Amino acid sequence: MEIIRPGTTIDFIGKRKIAAVISIAVILIGIVSLVMKGGPRYGIDFAGGTMIQVAFKTDVTTEGIRDALAGVIEGTPVIQSFVGKDNEYIIQMEEVVTTDLNGVEELVKGSLGKAFGQENVSVSQAQMVGPKVGKDLREKGILAIIASMGMVLLYIWWRFELHFGVGAIAALVHDVLVTVGLFSLLDKQFDLTIIAALLTIVGYSLNDTIVVYDRARENLKKVGGRGDIAAIFNKSINETLGRTILTSITTLLVVVALFVLGGGVIHDFAFALLVGVVVGTYSSVYVASPVVLLFNKRVAREAKAQAKS
Repeated sequence: MEIIRPGTTIDFIGKRKIAAVISIAVILIGIVSLVMKGGPRYGIDFAGGTMIQVAFKTDVTTEGIRDALAGVIEGTPVIQSFVGKDNEYIIQMEEVVTTDLNGVEELVKGSLGKAFGQENVSVSQAQMVGPKVGKDLREKGILAIIASMGMVLLYIWWRFELHFGVGAIAALVHDVLVTVGLFSLLDKQFDLTIIAALLTIVGYSLNDTIVVYDRARENLKKVGGRGDIAAIFNKSINETLGRTILTSITTLLVVVALFVLGGGVIHDFAFALLVGVVVGTYSSVYVASPVVLLFNKRVAREAKAQAKS
């Protein structure tokens, strides 16, 4: 099955400056959002506290729930409707009057029962994470992403060359920053499942990038490492374009199914993957290869300067 005809020549590399401006703008918007909001909106996994998922048999509002809990818990609870289910809400609390999870569960259920009727309130699940554990999980999550990128750099360096590794890392950092920035803009929660999604995005993006790199290396060998490097990379991207599109479409079909049918529990995880597949495909073309070309030009200039001296 051929999606792209042999001999197709689309000038991807020629548009790399436009793509760079777009990427930088999107990343800066995300960073501004993160700074204005004081960082990502951490879930219970990272921030610590208590999360209780409550189902109601009658129509309620977030304000009604908040009023019912006033005086029972300290601080301002974060109350969100559960995606995919009516009259089901997630209540997140940083501080409570007891450290016993069962006690907190009964306290919240009792307060909501007085306001809406005991028979109309049920607790679906409850979870409590201490602040020290949350901080430890947050640090380990960040280290996991950094370690994965470090291993990627070493692998690409070993299989190709160092500047190829730098290009791959630039693409991965780009994908992670865009995804995290979008989560901040949409005020989505950042927890362990999103770390898992980011690591999955890193692997997916790397796979696409290696395919392009491998074809570029083959084409460079054919011309003895000479010729227009930009044209060779552009040719390599075009030659692998059909495979890239097929892989992206099949992956997107699965991710969209998870996003639409997977339910509220994995909704944000599926959304992160959805963004990652699209951005990862983009970065393998418009970030990884242009960074390699940038380093290649720098090395060439330094070699010419040394030759003249």
